Amino acid sequence: MRTRYIIYIVLALLVGFLVYNKFFSGKDDRIAPGDKGKGGKRGGPVPVSVLIVRDTTVNNAIDITGTISANEQVNLVSQASGSITNIYFDEGSRVKKGQLLVKIYNQDLKASLAQNDYQVALAKENEYRNRVLLEKEAVSKQEYDTSLASLNSLKAQSEAVKAQMARTEIRAPFSGVIGLRNVSPGGYLSPSTPIALLVNIDPAKVTFSVPEKYLSLVKPGGKIGFTVESSQKKFNATIYAVDPSIDQNSRTINVRAKAPNAEGLLTAGSFAKINFSLDQIPKTIMVPTQSVIPDLKSSKVYIAKNGLATERPVKTGIRTDTQIEILDGLQQGDSVIVSGIIQLRPKAQVNILKVIK
Repeated sequence: MRTRYIIYIVLALLVGFLVYNKFFSGKDDRIAPGDKGKGGKRGGPVPVSVLIVRDTTVNNAIDITGTISANEQVNLVSQASGSITNIYFDEGSRVKKGQLLVKIYNQDLKASLAQNDYQVALAKENEYRNRVLLEKEAVSKQEYDTSLASLNSLKAQSEAVKAQMARTEIRAPFSGVIGLRNVSPGGYLSPSTPIALLVNIDPAKVTFSVPEKYLSLVKPGGKIGFTVESSQKKFNATIYAVDPSIDQNSRTINVRAKAPNAEGLLTAGSFAKINFSLDQIPKTIMVPTQSVIPDLKSSKVYIAKNGLATERPVKTGIRTDTQIEILDGLQQGDSVIVSGIIQLRPKAQVNILKVIK
């Protein structure tokens, strides 16, 4: 019985100690109201960094995305049908304009052409004789005209056969790199059968869209810089064409530029990150974005003057990733507070730890 009482007493003492420790310990550490501003945890000058305002030159640029495309690109197909007798290219190789790539069986056309050539030779002799006889008035004009028409008809037939024979030879329409082939020797080729993809990507084309409000700044001859995921190099391109109409859904206008690609580092279909310089502002004031506090109707900054933080309403302009343009409200030499802004209040004391010039 006595042991149970002892246990109850110990538990009561333990609970009392915990309650005392929770509500009464640390009381002496609290700062008295009269001690504020005397080096305690609350109050005192706010440590800040300031930027000395000065005029600077800013390149007005926007970051957009685009797509790399080939200068020329075509799926090679045949205009004639027939069995493939020869293939004259290697996959992934470079070919020249006019180079023979694929040959289709055309022996029947060659025989037709040879037969027609004999008929043309005979018709020529007949036309010549009738012309001589016509000069001697030995034949009528109608008989001569008939022989001449027969000759011209046979010549036209020869040209038609030659055109058919030309369709049995598939040649490169431009110089470039040929891709993977989809046909084999001995296979049957028709106009609906794709042979291979032929691409010319030097120069490469860069297609991108620009918001409508920048339309007046986009002109042929303008320069852009861009990067692609497959290379660490930064590329440059020159604008050469601007779409004549604005997309009604996105309110953007399509623009196309050309980039030299002699090294072959750009590939058709690649994603491009573009930095487009619109214009240059020669003299303006730029401050860090975090120093500008947006308000309901305008914006404001804090400047350090005589050891105090002073509010200054400002009018802002363009923005970059880290800075914002101040059109009105600041002058050269002003000390704009760029850190510790959350703790600031009008007329609050500040302690300048760092000056950025």
